[in-house]
Amino acid sequence: MTDKDETILSAVDVTKTFDGIRALEDVSFGVKAGHIKALIGPNGAGKTTLLNAINGILPPDRGHIHFLGHDVVGQTADRVAALGLSRTFQLIRMFTINNATVLDNVLLGAHMRLHPNIFESIFRRGKVDKAEREARDRAMELLKFVGLEKAAGAMPGSLPFGNQRLVELARSLMTDPRMLLLDEPASGLNDTEVEGFTELLRAIRQKGITILLVEHNMKLVMNIADDIVVLDFGKKLAEGTPQSICANPEVIEAYLGTAQKECGFEP
Repeated sequence: MTDKDETILSAVDVTKTFDGIRALEDVSFGVKAGHIKALIGPNGAGKTTLLNAINGILPPDRGHIHFLGHDVVGQTADRVAALGLSRTFQLIRMFTINNATVLDNVLLGAHMRLHPNIFESIFRRGKVDKAEREARDRAMELLKFVGLEKAAGAMPGSLPFGNQRLVELARSLMTDPRMLLLDEPASGLNDTEVEGFTELLRAIRQKGITILLVEHNMKLVMNIADDIVVLDFGKKLAEGTPQSICANPEVIEAYLGTAQKECGFEP
C-alpha cells in the first residue's frame, strides 16, 4: 500500500531535443500518491512530450524518471504500463476492426492481464472461459462507472465525441493502474460534459488512483488539481497550488492572461 504522502512519480532534469530544438529542458517535479497534478502551458510548451517521456514512447535524452521506485527511462511503453502507469491520448483511439463494440474497446485494456490466446478469443466470440468472463464483468463495471453500460454493444463511432472520451477512459482503467496520464481529456467537451468529467476524476481519485493531467480547460484544472506545473518553451516556469499559480505574474503573462477569468474563479 502506498502512503498518501509518498512521491509515486518523480522526474529530474528531463531533457528532450528534436532537430536541435529543446522540447524539454531540465524539467523536474514529483507527483504524490493519490493526488491530481496538472501540467499546463501554451501550445508547444512540451506537455505531451513530457507525458511521452514518462510512459516510454519518446525516452528523454537526459534526466531521470522514476515510477514506484522503478527507473523507467529506456523502458518500452508496454513495460511501463505493466508497472501500473496507464495513458489516454489527445486524439481518441477507437478500434473498429471485426465490428468491435464499445465493450470490445474497453476489453482491449485487459491485454496485459489476459493470455494472448484468451485475448484473441474475445474477438472471435467463441467459448467463454473464466478469465474471459471476469474480464467482461470488469469491463461492464467500468462502463457503468463512466455511465455507458447501456452502450456496451454499440459501435464506438456511433457515440457522441464526449462519450468516446469516456470509453477511452474506461479502457485505461481496465489495466488496474496505479496512475493515469491524461492528455487533454476534456478537449471537445461542452460545459455540461466537463462538469461530469470533473466529478468522474474525483471518483477515480477516491479509488486511490493518482492522476497526471495535461489540460487547457483552466476551470477544470483549478477545480480539480491538488497542484500544478506550468511549462513554457520546454522549461518549468512555476509549480504550486492552483491559487498560487493563478496569482503568479509570470504565469499570467506567459499563459493565463486575465487570471480571474482564465482560472475560472468567481469574481
